[in-house]
This record gives sequence, C-alpha cells and structure tokens, in this order.
Amino acid sequence: MNLEALIRVTAILTVLGTGVVYGTDVFCAMVLRPALARVDDHTLVTVTGHIHRFGDRRMPIPGVLGILAAGVSTIAAVAAGDDVQAIAAGTALIALLIWLVVYTRLSAPINRELTAAAESGRTLPNGRALQARWDAVINARAALQGLAVAASCLVLLT
Repeated sequence: MNLEALIRVTAILTVLGTGVVYGTDVFCAMVLRPALARVDDHTLVTVTGHIHRFGDRRMPIPGVLGILAAGVSTIAAVAAGDDVQAIAAGTALIALLIWLVVYTRLSAPINRELTAAAESGRTLPNGRALQARWDAVINARAALQGLAVAASCLVLLT
C-alpha cells in the first residue's frame, strides 16, 4: 500500500471511529443533559450509572480506533511530505488526545462513581452535583470530537 492510500484509509477509519464518539457526545449534550435535568435524583443516578457502565466498556473500541488511525494518518502524511494532510491529520490527533485527557481526568471518575451507585442501588446525595460537573465538559468534548472529524475529512479532501 502506498503512503497516499494509507493516509486516506486511516483518515476514513479516524472519521468512522471518532464519529461514533462524536455522535454520542453530541447526543448527550443536546438530548440526554436536558432530559436528565427533569428526573428525580434516584432516577438520575440509576440511569446515568447504567449508561456509563455500558458506555465505558464499549466506547473505548471506536475511540481507540479513531486515535490510532489519526496517529497513523499523521505519520504517513508527514512521511509523504504533504503539509496540508499532515497538519489536518495532526489537528485531528491533537484534538482527540485533548479529548482523552478531559475524559480521563474529569468525566471517567464521575462515571465510575455513578456506575458504582447504580449497581448497588444507592442514591448519591451529591448525584446531581456530579452530573453537573459531567455536564460542564460535554460541550467541550463534543467540540473536540467534531474538530477531529472535520480535520480528518479535510485530509480526505486534499
């Protein structure tokens, strides 16, 4: 496989993997957040805890695919000497790595706490505050994922 084909295939894989996470984060920002604001505290903890239980187990697959593909796309574009593709692929990679830091440092600890409460049937006295902290970064997470998808599409257009 030549470098140009490798760049395009990995850019497509970046769009596909990242698109799953991007769509999920946008859904959470636009639909889940306002819906959860209307439920009682026990329901909030139970529902979000179970959502995170499944999401944290399943979402790493497309997320890791997107990050790895963006990395390979960036390296291949640099090796091919295509500055536009290298910058676009590198932008996608940087956006995804920033997203990963935001997720692992801010969202994931909240996810674990809500999941543990949901699995044990407990209502957390700070459940709504935890959700508010989680909600505070969802728009940024969605924007970072959107930037990565758009930058990877730019790789495909050049």
